[in-house]
Amino acid sequence: MSSAIVLVASGLLVAGLVAYFVFPAHLVKLLVRAARLVTGFRSRSVDVDGDTWPYLEGGPESAEIVVLLHGFGGDKDNWPLYARYLRGKYRVIIPDLPGFGENSRKSGADYRMAPQAARLHKFVRAMGIDRFHIAGNSMGGFLALQYALAYPSDVITIGLLNSAGVSSTNKSEVELAAARGENLLVVSSLDEFDKLMNFIAHKSIPLPGIIKREIGKRAIAEKEFLDPIFWALFESIIDRPLDERLHEIAAPTLIIWGRHDRVIDVSCTELMTARIPDNHCVVFADAGHIPMLECPAEAASAHLDYLNRHCVA
Repeated sequence: MSSAIVLVASGLLVAGLVAYFVFPAHLVKLLVRAARLVTGFRSRSVDVDGDTWPYLEGGPESAEIVVLLHGFGGDKDNWPLYARYLRGKYRVIIPDLPGFGENSRKSGADYRMAPQAARLHKFVRAMGIDRFHIAGNSMGGFLALQYALAYPSDVITIGLLNSAGVSSTNKSEVELAAARGENLLVVSSLDEFDKLMNFIAHKSIPLPGIIKREIGKRAIAEKEFLDPIFWALFESIIDRPLDERLHEIAAPTLIIWGRHDRVIDVSCTELMTARIPDNHCVVFADAGHIPMLECPAEAASAHLDYLNRHCVA
């Protein structure tokens, strides 16, 4: 190896180390962009009533559309590892929901599911979309159900990944804590963030320490904004769960769950499978609350099979 190549390689190594330790926020952004690129997704945005909705998009533009909705405290970048398996045949659109990610945050706004469904309806219409498959994780599943009830003619199929909004036979650790006035899904320190990551996933998701710390700092900064949203959602689930409306769901519905979910207990699937008229349920033995990150290939394979059986093209 020539001395010039050695010097260049050494320079790149030093630059990488500087970026890693001195500019971790910039490094996180670069890694996120790289993950989008590798998984085949483009970052875009659209104006909806004066607000900018950022979203990811991948797949053939003329294909049937799948809209994926993230959970509480999440964002659009929770999905690409999973969605890359869908984009070969489907046009996949993944928005940041209002109040989360890079979407608008308005103090005092109502981020419960009925107003969010109305906002989502405006988003898909602004995108020129009339009919599509919808799926969501946790809060995103709750929103998918709410949307399907409010706008049934829009929805081809529903995908529910560890969905909120429905009562469970067994109370989860999050429900029990909330009943005591504790919110386990927001954090005040990096130690709490580390515990939260291990809490929501059955098997730890490997992340470099400095990257995890940067994401943790962001979660700490968001606590004050997210905490009242959590309580509004929790109260709406307790006071007005969708249990008595599940029989109204007209679209074929795929239910995906992680057996070790400590946020929303797997016993929710009992009510869903009993009351949703046309449904199929898949439970993954080694997953927790976020199967799209814990077992993306397996969960996406189940979803893709379901989409293929119900596609309209």
